[in-house]
Amino acid sequence: MRTRLLALLLALMAAVLLALGIPLAVSRADVHQQEVMRDRADDTARFAAQYQTAIRQGQDVELQAADRKPLSAALEQYYSVYGIHAAVLDRNGDVLVASDAEYRLPHSGQAREAFAEARAGRQSEAPQVWPWQDRTITVAVPVVYGGDVVAVAVTESVTVKMRDRIWDNWLFLGAGEAIAVLAALLAAGRLTGTILRPVQVLDKATHEIATGKLGARVAAAQGPPELRRLAKAFNEMADNVETVVEQQRAFAADASHQLRNPLSALLLRIEELGLSLPPEHSDTLDGVREEGRRLTHVLDELLALALAENAANTATHRVPLDVAALVRERIDAWEPLARARGQHFDQQGPRALTGNVDPIALGSALDAILDNALKFSPDDAEIAVALAAVGGRLELRVADRGPGLEPSELRRVGDRFWRSSHHQNVDGSGLGLSIARTLLRATGGDIEFASRDGGGLVVTVTVDRAV
Repeated sequence: MRTRLLALLLALMAAVLLALGIPLAVSRADVHQQEVMRDRADDTARFAAQYQTAIRQGQDVELQAADRKPLSAALEQYYSVYGIHAAVLDRNGDVLVASDAEYRLPHSGQAREAFAEARAGRQSEAPQVWPWQDRTITVAVPVVYGGDVVAVAVTESVTVKMRDRIWDNWLFLGAGEAIAVLAALLAAGRLTGTILRPVQVLDKATHEIATGKLGARVAAAQGPPELRRLAKAFNEMADNVETVVEQQRAFAADASHQLRNPLSALLLRIEELGLSLPPEHSDTLDGVREEGRRLTHVLDELLALALAENAANTATHRVPLDVAALVRERIDAWEPLARARGQHFDQQGPRALTGNVDPIALGSALDAILDNALKFSPDDAEIAVALAAVGGRLELRVADRGPGLEPSELRRVGDRFWRSSHHQNVDGSGLGLSIARTLLRATGGDIEFASRDGGGLVVTVTVDRAV
């Protein structure tokens, strides 16, 4: 957002500078040319007046060679000093007096147009010459005697110096505009930073709440009034969300806890009742016992999830721990159940890797993951458990050979009570991986799910590596 805002401000500033700079550059170029034109017009008019004076003294429009010498000398000196051609031409355009013997009036172009203007009794006007145009400027002034134009004085000069001055002026103007743009960019950067800082704080707080950190708030005293009102409304919304979520968690924890005692008492009464029932009702009694144990397991997992979510909002105690040893310990704990099903673990990776973890949270998460892998893997299946260091993190991969999940189902793994429609016949409440994810994220870790080549699920746990 800041980049887009800076780009918009920079575009507006560039448009303003161009709108001001282009007319100014054109005006400066015109000023330089007008200065040159005034100088050339004055010089040309002086030569015309000098020729006119000579005519009056000699009473002859076509001066003799001796009468032309002073003007010829002046023209030659003018050319030697300034490098500008100068001449006096008759009405046909033939040279009467010139700064150099080789000068001839061009048959076309601006010089011929200027000569025609002067022959008609008007002083010529030169067109605008831009720095990239390599052309000359011809100025023509009529020589009037007895009310008629009897000759035309012309000067023809190159425009290299004039164009260089215009280029220098434009470069100076462009450098000034570049400095102005840079200063505006720096000012806009500070301004957008000031304006967007409250937005960035609000975005960060929103992300924290979205990831489960419900205590995130923003300071309502930052930024313009509109953003302060938005921050206040955001904090009120966050308070309401936190209150509702805490009430839900408290209800789940309280309900689980309060239902366990009556359920335990009910199971005891069922056992007592079973002692007095005839043998033909044993199958029904076993079914009731199994449903009671399943309900107890669900309540235990609900209570564990509530405790895990409560831990996510409290300070965690992470310590350096040999994660490889913890993995071996949890595998050993599940090994008897695996052997009973004909399954086995294949542990891979270093014998020791130290991570910065919460031992209880990581151990509980591993139990949920290993239980899920054993539950969905077929008999005689191998469950691969691989631990490795990847940069500043430790990665633990648990890959089973179960039925796996569809790509569309992977993003729902870990949701409360969610189970694939293909696995409804497998015992479980759908809370195990949800508990594991909650515990890991509460302690700075993370968990991801992916399909395994050849069938199965790969669960990847990442935690910080100890330094």
